[in-house]
Amino acid sequence: MDMATIRRQFIMDAQGRQIGIILPIEDYIAVEPILRRLEHQSKESGRETNEEKIAKLEKAATDPLFLADLQETMLDFAHADAEWWERLS
Repeated sequence: MDMATIRRQFIMDAQGRQIGIILPIEDYIAVEPILRRLEHQSKESGRETNEEKIAKLEKAATDPLFLADLQETMLDFAHADAEWWERLS
């Protein structure tokens, strides 16, 4: 029996851009320290103060695009929410 082995599999988004990769464990172990260091650097540079977070929340409360997304999400889950609340009654 002829067995094919996939060394790597790239994950593409709808526009054809590479957004991820599936690696064999041996390859992952080799790059894991680099990924962890990059993750740590990203978290450190992305820290926001509470004041910055509150300012974003205040802005979102009047942002028409955010409110439209929120409304759309609420409508998407309305059926599931109704089923869940019915079981609690």
